[in-house]
Amino acid sequence: VQPASAKWYDRRDYVFIEFCVEDSKDVNVNFEKSKLTFRCLGGSDNFKHLNGIDLFHCVDPNDSKRERTDRSILRCLQKGESDMSNFDRFSEMMNNMGGDEDVDLPEVDGADDDSQDSDDEKMPDLE
Repeated sequence: VQPASAKWYDRRDYVFIEFCVEDSKDVNVNFEKSKLTFRCLGGSDNFKHLNGIDLFHCVDPNDSKRERTDRSILRCLQKGESDMSNFDRFSEMMNNMGGDEDVDLPEVDGADDDSQDSDDEKMPDLE
């Protein structure tokens, strides 16, 4: 089992995914809420292909379109309504990176603002 070579194109309302498999047979595409699983047999030796793709947006599998040629399988996926935008997810992640504000951090030697560090010293003359 080997993943099929794939290309994808992300647009505002759609995601296009093209699986590049010659002479595909037994094509199976399974949709979950935000995941797509692709399986097929391909080539003259009927090699098994399996791809699992996590999607950034939920998709509507009922509005999905497909096109199959001798060399590829193209899926056009309509994006569904997302409960949280990418900006909201990013903001939430950044807010969580600060840790708990109630936790006391350990003291670090020389970390106070009044102490002098090596950046404050005069640079030696270079020859």
